[in-house]
Amino acid sequence: MKNITIKNATIPALGLGTFQLENDLARKITAAAISEGYRHIDTAQAYKNEAGVGAAIKDSGIARDEIFLTTKVFRERLSKKDFMPSVEESLRGLKTDYVDLLLIHWPNRNVPVAEYMDQLMEAQRKGYTKHIGVSNHPTALLDEVLATGADIITNQVEYHPLINQTKLYTYLRGHGISLTAYSPIAQGKVLGNAVLKGIGEQYGKNEVQVSLRWLVQQDGVMAIPRTSKTERLKDNLNIFDFELSAEDITRIDQLKKDHQRVVNPSFAPDWDQGS
Repeated sequence: MKNITIKNATIPALGLGTFQLENDLARKITAAAISEGYRHIDTAQAYKNEAGVGAAIKDSGIARDEIFLTTKVFRERLSKKDFMPSVEESLRGLKTDYVDLLLIHWPNRNVPVAEYMDQLMEAQRKGYTKHIGVSNHPTALLDEVLATGADIITNQVEYHPLINQTKLYTYLRGHGISLTAYSPIAQGKVLGNAVLKGIGEQYGKNEVQVSLRWLVQQDGVMAIPRTSKTERLKDNLNIFDFELSAEDITRIDQLKKDHQRVVNPSFAPDWDQGS
């Protein structure tokens, strides 16, 4: 496993995403992932599976400080009156005194950035989280986030070979912030891609493994693939025994398009457009 060191945090570059996994399945998949060697687990209030994830971690027999656990505050709970009670509820569900990383899940146009960032920093001061960050924040909102003085370590966004995130990635690197890639295989859209398939054949890997390798081989990038099938956990983890060549990376980089989003809800912010 490759680790990312960002500021004073050391995080496994490949983690488990749990989006769309209901409690019982989240518990099963998280338990299997920990058994396979995963030590980076990602959940969120909006996923409604914190209890399942927390139970799997607690029952794993692995020391809590050996697992990097992330959860996220939902956009409907960002106001000052709702924020801290929601975090305390998450901790109870997760059966832990703290998370390693607490994120703002989505911005909310009705709540000022300064208001929710103040609450996020307060959660860190209270010891509810070791580290803080955001998710789904384009560069314009990141300017506002950084203006608050918040020491964020990551921005979790959609990132895979089919989307152009050059502008955002360059911004994050310039500010010493990591990028955590969700939907890292474009929710299956990388499957059957001729370029990824051809590159994979050189290494005995599939399109998913090539996509994940392309991500974690980049400076300051982590990936959190989600799966509902335990047999895929090992495949997703099996990406650290090969390295893409510069030519491979150039070919993959040519796949990206400005508007290839698979996650774009009606409440999404105004996204950055490519480079």
